[in-house]
Amino acid sequence: MGRMDDAGALDRSARSRSVSGAALLVDFAESRGLTAETILRDTGIHPNRLRDDDVGITYGQEITLLRNVVHGVHDEPGLGLMAGMMCHPTRLGVLGFAIMTSPTMRHAAEVGLRYGDSWVTYGTHRFELRGAEYRITRDDSMVPPDLRRFALEHDFAAIATVTQDMMQTRLPLVRARVTIEAHPIYEMFATLLGVDRLDFGAEQSALIGRASTLDQPLPQGSAATARFYEQQCADILQRRRGRVGMSDRVRQLLIRRGGVADQNRIAADLDLSVRTLRRRLADEGTTYRELSNETIGMLAEELLTAGLTVEHVATRLGYSSVSAFAAAFRTWKGQSPGHFARLHRGRVTSGV
Repeated sequence: MGRMDDAGALDRSARSRSVSGAALLVDFAESRGLTAETILRDTGIHPNRLRDDDVGITYGQEITLLRNVVHGVHDEPGLGLMAGMMCHPTRLGVLGFAIMTSPTMRHAAEVGLRYGDSWVTYGTHRFELRGAEYRITRDDSMVPPDLRRFALEHDFAAIATVTQDMMQTRLPLVRARVTIEAHPIYEMFATLLGVDRLDFGAEQSALIGRASTLDQPLPQGSAATARFYEQQCADILQRRRGRVGMSDRVRQLLIRRGGVADQNRIAADLDLSVRTLRRRLADEGTTYRELSNETIGMLAEELLTAGLTVEHVATRLGYSSVSAFAAAFRTWKGQSPGHFARLHRGRVTSGV
């Protein structure tokens, strides 16, 4: 995977997603003994927002949540599989119903891939036909390197679990390949995917099956019902874009500006007075300072993990000096930005 630039990292962070995936991950983490406070730290996600399909969160918020969980459960091979196996269609709201009522596997794949990457998976997936085979190929370049193994396990386990529930049998795959290295626990991975051949250390992860299985009727298939739920999915995505709270709007503006904006500038962008902005944020239980610190901290993590130097990140986020940025980062994260970057990427040249 190539190095991602800062603009790419910022754009990625602002993407809107369903809370369904976050809610499932919270349930998994709580089952492993983590508290809600630990799981949701620095995410800006309130617990009471996790059960409303119409509510949207940003990709950056969910990645922060994912990092809290991965570090909190002391990640080891197989934990992502366990998290992904909790992803049953009944937990995905209308998307789950749209998949379950798909008339064929081909239709289900199209629906799942159209909405899944903004609903529950962390990587992006593409469906393609190659002669007698179909492939679901994965791009996880947008996932921070320290989270990629867990995210890959989670996403492929989720795809397998949803498909098994839908077809009432194992995923009809020929083989699979993954970018991660082999581990004894991954015998369970091969069993879950229903393949005899699972290739490790691949350049790109992919699920590969016979194209002849794509048009077989599914047990609960109903074209009319599937169309109804697909429209519900589209409507939810549209409503989510139109029902963003003030704190989310501020957060998204801060992300687009790379964290470099004062309260007056953001208020002007929103066509509000500073006083009205403060009041609206207070109604949502937060302040501009809290949102700014949270967003800058999240962006700093993403940019450092993407491979940018401490000096570049300090400049990008508007700090007058590297030392000022380092001091702020220590306050947020309890460690220096250089240490954080070496831990998560190992590519930072600064000794800060």
